[in-house]
Amino acid sequence: MQCIATGWDHNTKNWKDSHNEWAACCHCPSGRDLAGLYSAVEFKGLFEDPAFICEDSLFSDYSTPIARFQDDITWLRPQEICPSPALFPDNTNDGHAKQGLLGDCWFLCACTILLKYQHLMNKVVPPAQPQWGERGYRGSFLFRLWQHGCWTEVTVDDRLPCLNGKLCFSRCQSPTAFWVALLEKAYAKLQGSYERLWAGQVSEALVDLTGGLAERWSLGDCGTEEDQGRGSSDSDWVRRRRLDLDLLHAVREGCSVSCSVHSAPGGASELGQFHALSVMEWVDVRTVERGGVRLIRIRNPWGRRCWEGAWRESGEGWNSLDPACTLNLLGRAQEAEFWVDETEFLLQFDDVTVGYPINEEGHLQSIYSGKLLTHSHQTSDRWVKGHSAGGCRNNSSFGSNPQFWLRVFERGEVLVSLLQHRRYSRNTGHHYTQSPEEGSSTTQHQHYQAIALHMWKVEKKCLNLSGTLNSPPCASTHCHAYEREVVLHTHLDPGCHLLIPSTFLQGGEGSFLLRVFSSSPTSLSAVKTPGPSLPLVTEGEWETNYLRGAWVTGSSAGGSRNFLSHWQNPRFPVTMGDNIAGSTGVNVRVTLHQNCPDTDLQAIGFHLYKTPEGQEQAESTVPREEEPVASCIPHCYTQAVSLACCLPPGAYVIVPSTYQPDSPGQFTLTVARKIHRRVVKSQERLGRAIQEVSHISVMRS
Repeated sequence: MQCIATGWDHNTKNWKDSHNEWAACCHCPSGRDLAGLYSAVEFKGLFEDPAFICEDSLFSDYSTPIARFQDDITWLRPQEICPSPALFPDNTNDGHAKQGLLGDCWFLCACTILLKYQHLMNKVVPPAQPQWGERGYRGSFLFRLWQHGCWTEVTVDDRLPCLNGKLCFSRCQSPTAFWVALLEKAYAKLQGSYERLWAGQVSEALVDLTGGLAERWSLGDCGTEEDQGRGSSDSDWVRRRRLDLDLLHAVREGCSVSCSVHSAPGGASELGQFHALSVMEWVDVRTVERGGVRLIRIRNPWGRRCWEGAWRESGEGWNSLDPACTLNLLGRAQEAEFWVDETEFLLQFDDVTVGYPINEEGHLQSIYSGKLLTHSHQTSDRWVKGHSAGGCRNNSSFGSNPQFWLRVFERGEVLVSLLQHRRYSRNTGHHYTQSPEEGSSTTQHQHYQAIALHMWKVEKKCLNLSGTLNSPPCASTHCHAYEREVVLHTHLDPGCHLLIPSTFLQGGEGSFLLRVFSSSPTSLSAVKTPGPSLPLVTEGEWETNYLRGAWVTGSSAGGSRNFLSHWQNPRFPVTMGDNIAGSTGVNVRVTLHQNCPDTDLQAIGFHLYKTPEGQEQAESTVPREEEPVASCIPHCYTQAVSLACCLPPGAYVIVPSTYQPDSPGQFTLTVARKIHRRVVKSQERLGRAIQEVSHISVMRS
């Protein structure tokens, strides 16, 4: 289950006093004083965003604590806040994000990676934009954010929310730098309001800021031994991956790591509940007793140190190290940063989020092997109730979910990502209906489905869908999880693989993006039906086969039964086996689709004949005097004709034809048979390793 970070503490009664003290220490005139220094002429013509009006941009439903400040918040441009504003400070460390009154610590943790790598920053914040006091400045800034598989340009004006003349939401450590505040506004515009940034996942923000991948790893209990043991017999349930910093050694310089707490840790009761922090680095050092200890440097987005563990600035842990080593490590810790050892880290924090490195060419680097994943593909689709929302493998309708071919040309490492689009509440339109202040541990899941990915190795030209789905997948995600994105990691040999993304519940609707990253050449394509798709029934499973054929003048264009040449038409054997569901009601649907423009249509139809007992199916011969058991007539001038009927077990032959003989054309015959598939390999459960609560800890005054 998810853990959603905001950085909020419930003790907020002194917010205004604290904010006033902060404003006073900046030694800058207040916004009201500066207002008198600027004439109305100076701001005439500056951009004011009509698509994100200041007064309307704060709230979606007034459900978060910032609603109490709605009458006090004013909107000022940076030049009204300080004398010499700039996007970035001269010192990179002064450009780190500092959280304000908005509970978006999760977003600020993701911003850390942009400061670390200039090529990522340039992607999000295009360089050379006119700034304050420069020619061409118009009061607007452009940002790029990754959404639904592509980079989206977001333009905002530079009017920012303030209390008493100072920024009240996120800002830089330097009071004269504004890239964080403006990027926060652009992200809020993309989401619909500032309030929609209240509570979230670091992994989601990392993907939106880099276009890459991020995974969350658990530091806590991964379930009972019974749960973990289930992974050996059913690939739908495997143990949630635990943190192993040694695994990240090859990518430690390029990856982004953050950590989060679900409750107040023993080392920092001030942090409160549900807070996200950035991991800046980890080092292995020798103690004076010739032992070893791994130390982890962590940054708190509140902008100050809040840790009382053994490795605090004056903690007893430093006594075990050489003084020179101690001095070096303490010198690395900037304002708001502190050290913990690995044992303390694993004990006090609940999970970590790891963002994949991205090089300047835009290629991901695997956090498992360190290899560059130089090949990538993506495609979009959706689950539609009644058609393609078949649910998990517990349901016999699982095979109706969207399906994709993943073809691997050389053995290599493969990552497959399933990312669902956020669903908004129809009543309020907001993201989070849970009230973190009430301490609720349940979530209504109104914005995400529980999703999973399954993969089978198949022979593409000889796919038996029913048989394939009854066998264990060759790879899958750990279980269905209420995550925006789930990632499947594996190594694959050359060949075709069937990918099926699914929701846990049958009928769960939503749009999704499927992405593949690999170290070797691959291709990704949807399993498309040649003709119009058959409607999905609400109960049972249908196995569908697609058969291609042609009517050729002089050889296989025999015409209708009115002509003796009728038996020259193509013939297709079909078997209704014992696994066909039921003896009453529709159990077979046949569609004949001619592959030609509307201007060249033939009159088409088909007949079904029973094959005599004892005859081999390959012969597919029927006595000419035999009457059809079912027919789709009269012949019609249309792209497709269909027939639904009930057939008992046995062998049959389908004979498609045009009305007139010697009428050439190509066609596709679709045969869907209702089958009874016993689900014996899957007892799927919802994910339970990550608690789905909100990280909601805002800095205490």
